[in-house]
Amino acid sequence: MIATRARELIVVTKRYDASCAAFAAMASHGWRIHFVETPAAVARILSQSNRKALAGLVDLTDSQGTVDYARYVQDLPRERMGWVAAIDPGQLEIKDVRHLIRDVCFDFITVPCPETTIESVLGHALGVASLHSESTRHVVQEEEAFGGMIGDSPEMRALYKLIRRAAPSLAPVYIAGETGTGKELAAAAIHHLSHRSAFPFVAINCGAIPQHLMQSELFGYERGAFTGAQQRKLGRFELANKGTLFLDEIGDLPLDSQASLLRFLQEGIIERLGGTDAIRVDVRVVSATHHDLEAAVAAGRFRADLYHRLCVIRLKQPPLRSRGDDIEQLAEHALKLYNGTGQTQMKGFSNCALKAMQTYPWPGNVRELLNRVHQAVVMAEGRYITSKDLGIDASEAGPVQTLAAARDAAEVLAINAALRRNLYRVGHCAKELGISRITLYRLMKQHGLRTEAMERTAEVG
Repeated sequence: MIATRARELIVVTKRYDASCAAFAAMASHGWRIHFVETPAAVARILSQSNRKALAGLVDLTDSQGTVDYARYVQDLPRERMGWVAAIDPGQLEIKDVRHLIRDVCFDFITVPCPETTIESVLGHALGVASLHSESTRHVVQEEEAFGGMIGDSPEMRALYKLIRRAAPSLAPVYIAGETGTGKELAAAAIHHLSHRSAFPFVAINCGAIPQHLMQSELFGYERGAFTGAQQRKLGRFELANKGTLFLDEIGDLPLDSQASLLRFLQEGIIERLGGTDAIRVDVRVVSATHHDLEAAVAAGRFRADLYHRLCVIRLKQPPLRSRGDDIEQLAEHALKLYNGTGQTQMKGFSNCALKAMQTYPWPGNVRELLNRVHQAVVMAEGRYITSKDLGIDASEAGPVQTLAAARDAAEVLAINAALRRNLYRVGHCAKELGISRITLYRLMKQHGLRTEAMERTAEVG
C-alpha cells in the first residue's frame, strides 16, 4: 500500500476541539488537525510545515460578540492557506464578515451542516491552496536559479528563457538596459547557470575607474611598470580565469583599453602593463551599459569592431515601469529586507501606496524602488506605508494609460521601426507587418506618420 502525505488543517476557534464529531471523522480519514485560538498562532504552524499548503477553518460563530472580524482580515495568513469560514445563519448581514469571506476565504459554510460537507469544502480549499503554493514554489526556485532576480512578469519570463539559452555558450553576452534595472544580477545568473559556475565571477564598473587606471585594473601590471609599482599585480582578467568577467558600463571604457579588450576577444591573450609576455587566459566576457552603444559607435567613441565582438548574444533588461505586478512583488521583498530598521515594524502597504507604485514611472528602476521602500520603513509614522511615505504624489505618478492608448503607442513604434528597416518603402513595410498597403496608409494617417514617411520616401527615391 502506498502511503500518502497527511492533509493538514488549521482550525481557528475558541469553541471546538478534537472531540467535535466532524473533526474526529476527518482525523480518521487522514487529516492532521491543529487547533489554535488566534490568527497569530497560525504563523507558528506554517513555519513548521516546510512550504506545504494547508486548509484552514476560521470559526466566526460568535454568540459572545468577542470576534474582531476586521482584525481577522489583517492577521490571517494567506500564503499557502485555503481558508473556509464557519458562520451562523444571518452573519452574512454583517459587513466585516462579508469582507473577511470575500478577501480571505475560498468558501464558507453555515453551521450546523453535514460532516461530509465540511470535509468536502475543506478538501477543495486545500486543493486550490496547493495550486497557489506550487506556483509560489516555482517562483522561489526561479529566484534561486537566477541569483536573486525577482519577478514573474512576461518580460522577466522572456529574460529568464534567454539567460538559460545563453548560459551554456562560450560566446560574449551584451546586456542592454536602463540604470538600476539589475544588469549585474542578470550577468551573475548567466555565470551561475553556466559550466563556469565553480570558478570566479569578477565584476568591474568601467565608469567608476579613472581612465588612466583602467588598463592596469583590467590587465594588471609588472613590477616597475610605473612609479609605485613595487610588485606584480594581477588584473581582473587573470583573477577571473576559467570564470566570467562582467564589464559594467562598457560604454565608458577608454579607447586604449578597448583595443586591448578586442585583442583578448580575438586571440584569448592579454599583456600586463609594463610586460612583454602574451598571457593566455580563459574568460567569458559579459558586458552591459545603459548607454546607446550604436550611437557611441556612430560618434566614434566606441570601436565598431569591438561592439560586434561583444554583442554576439544580446539581452535586454526590461525597465521596472513595464513589469506590472513585479513592482508589488519587489516592494514586498524590499519591505521584508528592511523591516525592523526603523522604530516601527511595518505591516504592509496601503492601497494608495500600491496604486502610486503602479503608476509612477520609476526612472531609477529597481534601485530607486528599494531606496524608497527603505526610506519609508525608517520614516513612516503609521503601521502601513503610504504613497506619502514613499515620496510619490499624484503629480509624480502620472495618468493611467488606457488600453487603447497603449495599443496606439505600440502601433506607432512597430510602424516606425518597419519603415526604417525598409527604407520607407511602404509596400515592403506593409508586407513585413502582414497588412495591406491600404491598411498601412490608414494607420499612418491615423497616427500622424503619413507626411513624414512620404517625405522620407521622396528623399530615398
